[in-house]
Amino acid sequence: MLFPKNGSKFPQLRFAGFADAWEERKLGEIFNYEQPTKYIVKSTEYDDNFNTPVLTAGKSFLLGYTDEISGIKNATVENPVVIFDDFTTGSHYVDFPFKIKSSAMKLLSLNDNSDNFYFMFNTLKNIKYVPQSHEPHWISKFSSFEIYKPSQEEQQKIGSFFKQLDATIALHQRKLEKLQELKKGYLQKMFC
Repeated sequence: MLFPKNGSKFPQLRFAGFADAWEERKLGEIFNYEQPTKYIVKSTEYDDNFNTPVLTAGKSFLLGYTDEISGIKNATVENPVVIFDDFTTGSHYVDFPFKIKSSAMKLLSLNDNSDNFYFMFNTLKNIKYVPQSHEPHWISKFSSFEIYKPSQEEQQKIGSFFKQLDATIALHQRKLEKLQELKKGYLQKMFC
């Protein structure tokens, strides 16, 4: 497996050229968190013609678009964030400017900018944890969870690999959606 298991500091599956042990670190040492209060959208009147996406850390992720121009979190490809739902522990990687719907989440950024953000995001997503109570989980649980951290070069290799996989999945998902719409249109024309 790509991530070390059962106390081992060495993953079973690795890219060629990497053999060093991975360091154990707490998530609270890897990520800074920010309360998102100043980025909360004021109006729930969303419109696809507006410019700024309104996000949630839940499954829906994109709630709509707002025309509000202040209080925007300016995430970028060079400076991404993770939106982390404090109660469900759902999370999303975000690399574009946005506003949010609720303060029941944390905005996570890296403590060390030399770490690979996409690798660390996937490490966070790989944590097997099911919330048992309705309480904020970042401070009480997640920040204390220990993960394994490889060298920056290995992080970069793994992060790039997963980013390319996710981009390919997204591309095929869009193609699938277009084909489903095409099929729907043909069915409507054939059977109306």
